[in-house]
Amino acid sequence: MAMDDIAFLDATAQAALVHAREVSPTELVSGAIARIERFNPGLNAVITPLFEQALEAATRAALNSPFAGVPFLLKDLVADCAGTPRSDGSGFLAGRYVSPRDNVLVARFRKAGLIVLGKTNTSEFGLIPTTEPQRFGPTRNPWDTSRGTGGSSGGSSAAVAAGLVAAAHANDGGGSIRIPASCCGLVGLKPTRGRNSLAPDMGDIAGGIICEHVVTRSVRDSAAILDATAGSVPGDPYILPLPERPFAAEVSRDPGRLRIGLGTVALTGVAAHPECAAAARSAALLCEALGHEVEEASPVVDSSQLFRSFSAVMAGYLGWSIKAWEQRTGFTPQETDFEPTTWRLYQQSLAQSGGDYLLAWQALQQSSRDFAAFFADHDIWLTPTLAQPPVSLGYFDYRHEARKQYIDRIGHFTGFTLIANVTGQPAISLPLHWSDQGLPIGVQLTGRFGDEATLIRLAAQLENARPWSHRRPPVSAGP
Repeated sequence: MAMDDIAFLDATAQAALVHAREVSPTELVSGAIARIERFNPGLNAVITPLFEQALEAATRAALNSPFAGVPFLLKDLVADCAGTPRSDGSGFLAGRYVSPRDNVLVARFRKAGLIVLGKTNTSEFGLIPTTEPQRFGPTRNPWDTSRGTGGSSGGSSAAVAAGLVAAAHANDGGGSIRIPASCCGLVGLKPTRGRNSLAPDMGDIAGGIICEHVVTRSVRDSAAILDATAGSVPGDPYILPLPERPFAAEVSRDPGRLRIGLGTVALTGVAAHPECAAAARSAALLCEALGHEVEEASPVVDSSQLFRSFSAVMAGYLGWSIKAWEQRTGFTPQETDFEPTTWRLYQQSLAQSGGDYLLAWQALQQSSRDFAAFFADHDIWLTPTLAQPPVSLGYFDYRHEARKQYIDRIGHFTGFTLIANVTGQPAISLPLHWSDQGLPIGVQLTGRFGDEATLIRLAAQLENARPWSHRRPPVSAGP
């Protein structure tokens, strides 16, 4: 099999070739490096190559590990990878910090056999749902390079979509796994709060709003990688019950007859773009054909309170981030080190009291109770992942005189996604629809707290009924 064909196998299939001795880890890694060198200049997905370390790691890959020798990328946000630069997408950190050790998540990626080839682009501190940081430049969507990848895990998503790697690390604080998965035609699962540990340096981030996982091409990869990484360590603030069986085993299990609520109006009150609404309705019809009970129904949440309080918590997150980095590096924050919107939000965080932060969380906890009530009568909330198809690069550019438009655009774009970060519930974006322009349109399934199993069963059933593995973006073929 040609390496360009192997590149578009999922991680499970690539590992199977290694286990069968049909391809070596070094061949897989060398092939991925060649594709990065070929396609990354036009995408700007990988910002820190780690090729020498990857080739050396390939020579000592443990062939009995589940993802033996499979090439992998780390998002340059939160993930600490020993001896490598970390910038969190910001000019404030770029060139100033090298991670002294792997964090627990990265160590677990390695133990599973995944080989880190580099680090990927992200928005500054992951704040914006696009990947266009001033310090590193925009990441371009492989399906249409005039459009963005979504964010903040846009570098990882572009890399997987273009066949540079089969899976890549991502994290999610308001949709940052699911948004770029939707824009790039991938599977993006946001796990339940606390499913993946943030040890050793953190217990949670922003009260548990931010969580860790991956973007993948297949549901089975997302499930199997979660098996490899999930689980608390002593001192973690969240201890979830162990799953009944491995997540990978859920892929082949019948989900039964599920009660599904269909929603096409975001929690902001804005109706989804017709293409996005059509994607959700088509998925709902498919669910009905598969034997599920579907009705038009959505949670009732005070959206103005939700988004106002979420903004206050994210201001607190940014203030903590910059203060923590100031302590760790010894560098004093200066306005010129940051993007204008980041600096503005940082100033807001300095004016915000601890009481303000806790009041915001109290309001979010009320929103969580309101949202959870929906799941007394429904197993799944099915929606578009986004209210719009992938938008053009520059759509989220900030201009002070158009500040309200900027805020509205971010709120409307994430109107289906950020609630799961507030509640801690799992949610997954699936590439079940393509627009008339050939752009991927994601469909989101949100489930009960702690119940990734039901999401994985239904997602796998939908993938089997409407497969997407044959689809390749134009950029992946190259010149």
